[in-house]
Parts: sequence; structure tokens; C-alpha cells
Amino acid sequence: MIDRYTRPEMGRVWSQKAKYATWLRVELAVCEAYARRGLIPAEALARIKAKARVDARRVDEIETRVRHDVVAFLTALEEAIGADSRYVHIGLTSADVVDTSLALQLQAASDLLLQGLERLREVLRRLALSHKDTLCVGRTHGVHAEPITFGLKCLGWYTEAGRNLERLRRAREVVRVGKVSGSVGSFAHVDPAVEEEVCRALGLEAAPVSTQVVQRDRHAEFVTALAILAASLEKIALEIRGLQRTEILEVEEPFAEGQKGSSSMPHKRNPVASEQVCGLARVVRSHAVAALENVALWHERDISHSSVERVILPDATSLMDYLLARMADILQGLRVYPDRMRENLERSYGLIYSQRVLLKLAAKGLARQQAHELVQRNAMRAWDERRSFHDLLAADPEVVARLSPEELKACFDPAWYLRNVDAVYRRLGLA
Repeated sequence: MIDRYTRPEMGRVWSQKAKYATWLRVELAVCEAYARRGLIPAEALARIKAKARVDARRVDEIETRVRHDVVAFLTALEEAIGADSRYVHIGLTSADVVDTSLALQLQAASDLLLQGLERLREVLRRLALSHKDTLCVGRTHGVHAEPITFGLKCLGWYTEAGRNLERLRRAREVVRVGKVSGSVGSFAHVDPAVEEEVCRALGLEAAPVSTQVVQRDRHAEFVTALAILAASLEKIALEIRGLQRTEILEVEEPFAEGQKGSSSMPHKRNPVASEQVCGLARVVRSHAVAALENVALWHERDISHSSVERVILPDATSLMDYLLARMADILQGLRVYPDRMRENLERSYGLIYSQRVLLKLAAKGLARQQAHELVQRNAMRAWDERRSFHDLLAADPEVVARLSPEELKACFDPAWYLRNVDAVYRRLGLA
């Protein structure tokens, strides 16, 4: 999927060129740690750093013959460095390089996602503030419930984005772990202090315990955090789709000049962007299942997780980068129709005020269940006969006996339902 929402920065993180460059960073960090211990001559280290170059095409060419990516990488590196290559990869296993490098790639990918999520949250904040007092009907089960404001709806999305921000930051830390512990994690051929020094130099933490690999529960947590974020974006997109239905039409996603909604029906303005968000969110969530399956490996490791991660990690982070940009664009250009919201508010004949009437009757001394039956009886008539709920109540002797016309009218004031909206905003420091 290539369009203006696909950032080249994320693609570069997962490119072959970037991968091999990151592997080289790890190898050189190990060489420097060894040199500080006198295990590599200073002049040899200088030559290695001067000559160490990786040509991604050459590595891939060698891999077609040796069928092992790290061996191909080391072979290409040997061609570039020459005799001093005997000091490279001392005591290491492939996963020392690959897993530590993967942590660096995930840090870079996470930073891009955090930028996108922070931008989206700011768009939600502005939307919540600008529509704090925009009256609309709240719906439960898809049916009119009670009055709310559109801003309050957006405020819920804003706070959820904040939780996703926290989750993503935690997940970034969970995978900010490298390992340089050898073939089965026992440090048989490398000093544990080297691992700590190398990871510190790369901005990583050393895995407290590893096998041949960094344990995959970490990566599963990372992808699961992306899956939850995808679900939150789908939640917003699904609401926009629902509110854009012709019968409701309280909001519309942006529709650009010259955009076409249908090849056959020129009138169509479909919520295609929101539908794309919903569809792609399913793909991201599916990757969480694969990441969880990667946790269980045979003994100290097998390679079943590797092929999976080559697909799900670039794909999940790239898709999420796209979805965050797409969703921010939808919300930034969202068309909101307050007049239509108020019009829809009145379509249920005033039934949305039923709880207020119920509580008022109970406060006047009527038993709650009796009050419930009395209000429900009139509510059902309003539905069936398409008549004003207020007028039916005003004509009911049992209601009139307890509520004055003024008291009954006051029950139909939407402002009463919204009197604590500011308090919710104040909780978040947004009032």
C-alpha cells in the first residue's frame, strides 16, 4: 500500500540495507569491547572500522549459495575487511547479532509510531474541546439512550489514545533488550561484562537471562500493544461509519474535490477511509496471534519464530504507521453536523428523557417499580403511536397527580443531562 500515508522512514527501518547496517553496528560494538580488554589490537580495530562496509546486494548474493543470512553477512564483511576479520564475531552466535539488531530496529519503529500516536491524540484533544457543548444523542445497542455531547464521545477516544500511548511506551521498553551470551545463553565464549558493555553502548538493556535468543514473550507483548491500538482505531472508525449512515448523517469523513464514491452511482460519498482502517486493523490484530505462537520454542531455541517475525514485525509496524496517519487525517477533516444531531435527538419523540421522569416520580413518593411501569407504559405508546412522550405523560392522570406541568417540562431539558460534562473535562485538565 503506497500512498501519501505511507512514510518512507518506516520502510527504511526494515530495509535490507538498514538491517545489515544495524548488524554491523552490533559487531563493531563487540569489537570495541574486546579491544578495550586487549583481545583485539588497537591497530586492528582501527583497520576494521575503516574497512567495514556492507553491500546488501552482495550479502543477498552470497546467501543464495550458503543459505544462511548471518554467514553471508560475515562472508561479505570478510571480503571487505580482509585478514582482520578473524577478530569479528568472536564467541558470538547468529542470534546475538540478529536479536540485538532487532531491538534497535524496534526502537526506531516505535519512535515513529509514538510520533504518529501523539499527533492523533492532539487531533482528538482539539475535536473534544471544540465540540464539548455540541448536543447529540447517546446510543446503546444502537438505540437512543440519553443526551450527551459529541465532544464527550471524542473525549473518550482521547483518553483511550492516552492509554495506548502508555502501552506503546512500555512495549518499546520491553523490547529494548539485547543479548551477547553465545549459543545457548551460558556465556561459554564471551564474558557477561562484554554483553552489558555492548548493550549499554547501543542504548539497550542486557537480557537478564537468555537462551540462544531473547525470549519472545517480549515481542509478543509489543505486537499485542499494536493490536490493542489497532482495535482502538477501528473503534473510532466504526463509530464514524455508523454516524455517516444516511439515516443518521451526524458526521462525514472528508471527501476531497474530484473524489468519486462509486463507478455507477454518482451521488455516493462512502466512508471508505474509515472502512480501510477497520479492515487493516484486523490484519494488525492477526499478527498478535502469530507473535504469541512464537513464544514457545524448542529447548534453547529453534528457528520457527524467525520466518514469522520477518513478516509480522515490519508489517505490523508499517500498517500501524499508516493507520495512525490515516485516522488523524480523517479526524482532522471530519465534517460534524450539529443541526442534524439535534434533529436526530428529537426523532424518538422525547423518549430519551424517560429516566429523568422516572426519578422525579420516585422522588415524589411513588414506588420505583410502579414509577417504572407508569413511564414505560407511556413510552411504549409513544413508540407505537409515534406521538410526543411529553404529551402522553401530561395527559396521564397518574403523572399529573404527582408532577406539575412545570416539573414535567423540566424533565425534558437536555441541559440537566449535561450538567457534569465540565467535571469530566476537568478530570483531564481540559475544562
